[in-house]
Amino acid sequence: MRDFESLGVDRHPIDDELCDAGTLGPEFAHLARVYCASPRALVFRNPSSDWRLFAVLLPLGSRLSLMSNPIFAQLTRSWGLNVRFIGVDRDGLVHDFRALLTDRTLALLVDWLTGIEQRPATGQADANQGLDLLFAALAGEMLTILEHSPAARTRHLELRHRLESEVPATLFERSTRYPDFLHGLRRALRDAIIDVDFYSRALRSIDLREAAFERRMAAIIEACLDPVTLTRLARSGAGQHLGCYNWLRIAPRHAAARAHVLAALPALAGFFADALLAFDRPPAHDEQDPTEALRAAADFSHERSSPERNKAAGLDLPRLVAGGDTAHGQHWAMVLRQAVDAGQDRFVIAAIAERFAVEPNVIRRLWHERPAGLGQPPSWQIAPLLHVLDATDAADWPANERQWRELLAGAVPAEAA
Repeated sequence: MRDFESLGVDRHPIDDELCDAGTLGPEFAHLARVYCASPRALVFRNPSSDWRLFAVLLPLGSRLSLMSNPIFAQLTRSWGLNVRFIGVDRDGLVHDFRALLTDRTLALLVDWLTGIEQRPATGQADANQGLDLLFAALAGEMLTILEHSPAARTRHLELRHRLESEVPATLFERSTRYPDFLHGLRRALRDAIIDVDFYSRALRSIDLREAAFERRMAAIIEACLDPVTLTRLARSGAGQHLGCYNWLRIAPRHAAARAHVLAALPALAGFFADALLAFDRPPAHDEQDPTEALRAAADFSHERSSPERNKAAGLDLPRLVAGGDTAHGQHWAMVLRQAVDAGQDRFVIAAIAERFAVEPNVIRRLWHERPAGLGQPPSWQIAPLLHVLDATDAADWPANERQWRELLAGAVPAEAA
């Protein structure tokens, strides 16, 4: 049964003061009204038999009237960089369709949001229009056809975001969600229109509201995911990393072996998702021939670099820096995938060491010690980090969280030099 919901932020006692044009001025009062009334997410539950969830996460639409004008196409494009289009299919895999939001789709999305703002009473009609818009964005690549090629079906799988709030790579990035409102608030403080006490109360209300919205949205997404895979992911120590969730979920037969390696090397969670997920297929089409998976990964890499893909999604700079599309990276990622799925820990360590051109003892020590201070750096930072550790004497390795942060801060500039 199709179900549409528009998620906003809760009301707060300070709202009447924020929206008082006589006290704070009409410009800031407009920004405050937009902040309080604008939807943060548009949620479609069970939009079709192939999909459990569509969710569009929106930044603040404080300039919708301007973005509706074709002259301000660049403004629409900049706003669209912070839109997230998340889909969960019937197999419980999480997709990130941000790359499909072309300029035309963003313009239609702005028109749709403007209609919701101007006609709040016509909710069902607007919901149907929005669902048609999202399916139109997917239709170009036929992602709703189950017999599509494996490389195309896995192209838009979520790789890097997390469901937790206020962590690196979170799905709910606050700094890009309401920049105009924060700028207006700081300007009002600077111009002495408000005092420090009012400013502090306003910031506190923002934190409370956004945290409540993020919990609701995370719960909606989590309810559509596979509970067994979520349990394995939680026990591995990787947190709610959606890329690792997909890596475990896409091959149920190998999920236990993958969770074991993930628990041993949680710091490489981003690398496992980014490098190994391209070799997998949806469960219904999982074949035994490993050369088929290698060809699928090559197709995946080729499609990422084609002019059509670059026009829609731009360059994937993190993947380019990580070296995932090189012949060396593809070969050792395939070897690593086979070792992980076979449950051969010794060969897993050797394959990772060969992939990053470091001594196996570096990986072996990370495997046994699992330093919490290392965290989970993005995949493009793994190579420089391991190179610095490889060049460091065993007795001089970081011993606490502060030293790990210092090593991480210096690893990437050292590699670039």
